[in-house]
Amino acid sequence: MSAPLLTALVVDDEPQMLDIVTFALETQGFTTVTARDAETGWNLFREKALDLLVLDVMLPHSSGLALCRRIREVSEVPIILLTARGESSDRVSGLESGADDYVTKPFHPRELALRAEAIVRRTRPRAAEAVLHHGPLRLEADRASVHGRYLNLSSTELRLLTRLVQNTGRTVPFDELLLAGWRQTEGPGGRQMLKTAIYRLRHRLAAEGYPRSIKAVRGDGYQLIPFNE
Repeated sequence: MSAPLLTALVVDDEPQMLDIVTFALETQGFTTVTARDAETGWNLFREKALDLLVLDVMLPHSSGLALCRRIREVSEVPIILLTARGESSDRVSGLESGADDYVTKPFHPRELALRAEAIVRRTRPRAAEAVLHHGPLRLEADRASVHGRYLNLSSTELRLLTRLVQNTGRTVPFDELLLAGWRQTEGPGGRQMLKTAIYRLRHRLAAEGYPRSIKAVRGDGYQLIPFNE
């Protein structure tokens, strides 16, 4: 089976810039999803398995820097910031926010595409170091597959599934899963968030031939069920 396309999220409030960046990345082998504000970008980040984010610094309601910092709290996915300002202080602010690269507008689309590819190539070997297997389930640091078919998991869902696979045969407590998924052990709606994420995981695993995957242990947490049990 051929490797899946790399997926990039592009967040920019200018339609023309979205088109330019999307075209540049797609010529370099990426598939793209787009958003025009930080909150929509955040929601897509949580829903999609992403290999790269390209964020405009100046966004409505919340800045690209704020979104970058928010993502960095939970993920090491490569991030490129775009800005119309080229001062060194702005570049420093971007890198301090956790960005991997900082590109000043106007830019040559081909240069952006090559820099994007280089960043992903640089970071993916680190992700490939740790691979977990559980029956037909294969887990890498940045994606999961069943029977060779890649699952469309959010970064949170992938972290939850990884923690369950790492603890096959034991019940993983609620607070441990909350810490793995959201970097918190408790909080308003925490158990409900976890219940919803586990429901989505079960549904996606069942669709790929793993129908009985995660068992709820009443009052304690969740446990991964051995494949075909």
